[in-house]
Formats: sequence, C-alpha cells, structure tokens
Amino acid sequence: MSDQEYDKERDQALAAAYEKTRKSLIARLDNWEDQKTWDEFYQTYWRLIYAVAIKAGLRPDEAHDCVQETVLSIAKQSKKKLYDPEQGSFKTWLMNMTRWRINDQFRKRKKDTAMAGGEWEDDRKTAVIDRFEDPKGDLLARLWDVEWKKNVADAALARVKAQVSPKQYQIFDCYVVRQWDAKKVQDHLNVSMAQVYLAKHRVGAVLKKELARLEEEVDE
Repeated sequence: MSDQEYDKERDQALAAAYEKTRKSLIARLDNWEDQKTWDEFYQTYWRLIYAVAIKAGLRPDEAHDCVQETVLSIAKQSKKKLYDPEQGSFKTWLMNMTRWRINDQFRKRKKDTAMAGGEWEDDRKTAVIDRFEDPKGDLLARLWDVEWKKNVADAALARVKAQVSPKQYQIFDCYVVRQWDAKKVQDHLNVSMAQVYLAKHRVGAVLKKELARLEEEVDE
C-alpha cells in the first residue's frame, strides 16, 4: 500500500469514526444551545482525546465512549462556569477532564470483567490506572503534551483546508507537510515551480493565522 493510499484509508476511517461519535453525542445533548460552537469544539479536540485514550490503553470502542463522556462533562460544566482561567490553563483543565473519563473506562472494564466471572488478568492495565491516578500524572501529562501539539497543528490544517483551493492545499501538503523536494512536487502534481512557492507562501500565511486563532481560543 502506498503512502497516499494509507493516508486516504486512515482519513476515511477517522471521518467515519468522527461522524458516528458526533451523531451519538448530539443525540444525547438534547439542549445543546449553541450547536455550531460545540460542533467546532468537538472537531478541534476529539482526535486529541481519542488519541490519548488509545495510548493510555483503551480499546477503540472505549476511546469513543471516553470522547463522548469528556465532551458531555464539559458541556454540563460550561453551564455552571466551572472552568476558571485564573486557576490554570485550558490545556491542563481539558487534560484532567479527559484523565477522569479514561479512569472511568478502565473501572467500567474491570467491573464488567468481574461481573462476567472473568479475571482481571492484564496487570499492565491496572498499573496504567494507578499511574494515571497519581496526583503528579507524569505519564498522562507527557502523552498529552505530545498529542496536544500534534492536534493543534492538525486542527489548524483542517481549518486552512476549508479556506484555500484544493490544488494549493495539495501543493502545500506535499511541499511543507510531507517535506517533498520542490522538483518532486512539481513533477508529481504537474505544476510550475512558481506555483509551488506561491502555495507555500499563501497557505502558510493562512496557517499562521489559524494557529494564532487556536492559541487565542485556548487562552480565553
């Protein structure tokens, strides 16, 4: 399988997972007052929560539940104004909200296994819970930092993709994101060298604005 085929397959799987989780989430939020705002929030952060949940040891179905429960908790808390910027960053607050939902999924798994008469055989999973419940949270914090940076970049690129032409984005993706040689981009996409450099400049400028916007949203 080529890189492009792999990327396309991965994107299709993520898109399907996104729609499935989003529809289920909306159905559970009967009074989602500002759906557009929450939908944008979901689009921005669901992959971050999902990726950390998977790396923490949850199965895909458990990770999807973790995403839903985290966003639901945030939706409920937002009405009570429980997030206080004076008490810490949004990044840390969201990490803690995610941590609690990850722990919930591990506890649910353990309970379901016990009810089924099985044994909690995987000691590694128990150790993961113990480490996540450590007040220092070093393991989860490290995972979160890595995925946070990746998610911010991906979220910004997704916003950029909706603002520029498909051709310009494709050139930018190959030349800047994938770091292909300019000549390879020119030959592969049948474009001029001027188009390659123009796309880098124009799309790069939009990307810079979106990254700044995301940082402002986090700091608010």
